[in-house]
Amino acid sequence: MIETLAYLACVLGFAGFGVKLLEAGRDQPARTLWFLAGFGICIALGITDGMPAMDQLAGHHRWYAEYAPLAGDLAKFGAIGFTVAFTRSMRFGADARLGWHAVLSWFVIVVEIVLFTLAGPDCSGDETVVAAEGRPFLIAYELVFVVYGVLSLTLVAVFFARFATRARAGSLRTGLWLIFAGVVAAVAWTLWDLDDVAALISDGRVGATEDLPAAVLGATCVVLAVAGSTLSVWGPSLAAPFRWARAYRGYRRIEPLWTVLRDAVPGIALDPASGLGRGAEFALYRRVIEIRDGHLALRPYFDPDLPARVVDRARRDGVPTRRVAATVDAATLAAALVAREADHRFQPDDADAPVSRAVAADVSAEAAWLIEVTRAWRRSALVADVRRETRRELGVPP
Repeated sequence: MIETLAYLACVLGFAGFGVKLLEAGRDQPARTLWFLAGFGICIALGITDGMPAMDQLAGHHRWYAEYAPLAGDLAKFGAIGFTVAFTRSMRFGADARLGWHAVLSWFVIVVEIVLFTLAGPDCSGDETVVAAEGRPFLIAYELVFVVYGVLSLTLVAVFFARFATRARAGSLRTGLWLIFAGVVAAVAWTLWDLDDVAALISDGRVGATEDLPAAVLGATCVVLAVAGSTLSVWGPSLAAPFRWARAYRGYRRIEPLWTVLRDAVPGIALDPASGLGRGAEFALYRRVIEIRDGHLALRPYFDPDLPARVVDRARRDGVPTRRVAATVDAATLAAALVAREADHRFQPDDADAPVSRAVAADVSAEAAWLIEVTRAWRRSALVADVRRETRRELGVPP
C-alpha cells in the first residue's frame, strides 16, 4: 500500500513540476520556476529509486544494483540544492547568483562519491552490506548527507516561515505554509537516515530499500511541495464549494432583514424570480445591494436624533460594545419602517442617507455587517422597545 502511495506522490511530483517547467519555458526568464521544477523532479527520482519495485531493474543490471543507493542520494542532494537555489531566487531576485551553497553542494557531492566508493558496499540483495574496513567510510557518507541536508533545509524552512508570516492572507500565504510543511517533512526524511547509521554501527547492514517511515515522509514532502507551489492553479476550484457554502449561509442569514425591506419597498427586488439560479455568491451580492437600496429609499423616515438616544440606552442596558453599532442600525431602521407606515417624514425626500458604521467596500464585509444588524433586528429587546415606542408616538396600531 505505501509503495503505491509513494509512486502516486512521484507521479504528482513529475506532473506538477512538469507544469512548472512548461510555464517557465513560455515565460522566460523564469529561473525560479526551473529551480522549483528541478526540486520536484529530483525528489521524485529519489523516492522512485528507493522503491522495492526497482529490484527488477537491479536484477538485470549489476551496475545499477551496486550504485542505486548512491544515485538515490545524489537525487536528494539535487533536490536540496534546487530548494536552496529557489529560495535565494525568491529572496534576491530571479537573476541572483547561486552563491556559496552551490560550491558547497558540488563539494559535498564529490566527497559523497569518494566515500561511497571507498566503502565498497554490496548492494545487490535486500540489504546493503559493508565490510569492516569500509564501514567507517559508509558511516561518514551517511552523516555527511544528514548534516548537509538538515542544515540546508532548516535555512529554507526558516525563510519560508518568515515569508509566509509576512504574506497577505489568501492563496499565497497558504501555499507558502504548505511548502514550509513540505520542507519540514524533508528535514524529517533526511534525519531518518540516522537509523541507517545506527544499523551500520551495530552490524554493518542496512535495508536496501526505503522503509515505511522514510517512504511516508518522502511522499508527504512531494505532495506538500506540489500542493503549495501549484495552489494558485487548483486552489480556486477546491475552494469553490466553501465559497458557495459561505455565500449561501450569508444569503439566508440576512433574509429576515431583506424580507421586511422588500415588503416595505417592493421596488428594491431586482429579479424576484431568479433566487439562487445564478449562484449563491451572485445572489448574496444582489441581496446586499437590495438591502442598501431599501435603506436609501427610507431615508426621509429616519429620525436624525434617534441614533444618539439608542446609543445611550444601549450602554445603560448593558449591550456589549461590539454589538452597539449593529443595534443602533437595527433600531433606527425599525423606527423608520414604522414612520413610513405612518407616512411621517423626519427629513426631506432628498436628505442624506443616515450614517452607518464604516464597512469595507466588498460583498463579504457588507454581508458580515448585515448579518450583525439582522441578529439585532430579530433578538434585541432594545430594538423591540424602540419599535413599540415609535408606534405609540406616531399613533400606529401594533
